[in-house]
Amino acid sequence: METGVLMQFKDLGLGLVLGLSALGSGAGAGVAGMAAIGAWKKNFNQNKNASFLLVALVAAPLTQTLYGNIVMTKMIELANQGHYLWGIGALSGAAIGLSAYWQGRCAACACDAMGETGKGFGNYLAVLGMTETVAILVMVFTLIILGKLAGA
Repeated sequence: METGVLMQFKDLGLGLVLGLSALGSGAGAGVAGMAAIGAWKKNFNQNKNASFLLVALVAAPLTQTLYGNIVMTKMIELANQGHYLWGIGALSGAAIGLSAYWQGRCAACACDAMGETGKGFGNYLAVLGMTETVAILVMVFTLIILGKLAGA
């Protein structure tokens, strides 16, 4: 077992990228979920149909956890070679996690609007796709950087 203080934290970047991505996903899905429940409650009180499509809006932020896992998996190779990836893990995880959180906030607004009008689902998905794109770009650019580090 490696005993140096720094060696004990060699895998900190791995935990940060996945953990921060998952924190954002959980917070985003939670915010969107609360809005969906509120929209359903309004629909039930008005004896209107409650759209199950809101579940798709609530689930949108969950994909960012997958992106964090993909980045973490690539980081494992470099961590096993002795690279300390705290910065890239923290910053890419934070960016992916914030994308998920804000996507959840957008989804919450979409749930409210969809619950009120029953219209616009495609428009709402387009907005969620734009916030999703940030996480995808961060993942891709981080994988490019990690690939270059692996080749160095």
